[in-house]
Amino acid sequence: METILSVLQIIIAVVLIFLVLMHSGKDSGLSGAFGVGSGTGPLGGGSLVERNLNRWTIFFAILFVLNTIVLLKRPWA
Repeated sequence: METILSVLQIIIAVVLIFLVLMHSGKDSGLSGAFGVGSGTGPLGGGSLVERNLNRWTIFFAILFVLNTIVLLKRPWA
């Protein structure tokens, strides 16, 4: 069980790093790469792509924290 969760932790970490690196400053993020204008949305992203990128980043960050807590608690031991 610990091995499975550890491998999952590594995968989540790599995905989270990739998602964070896709974010960028104003007008030069993912939406800037596709030529979409930068407006303000509910999560700060201008386009649908930026908002979805924010949502996926938050989802994987929460998943990372939860998996870390489970690994530290070790309920199977």
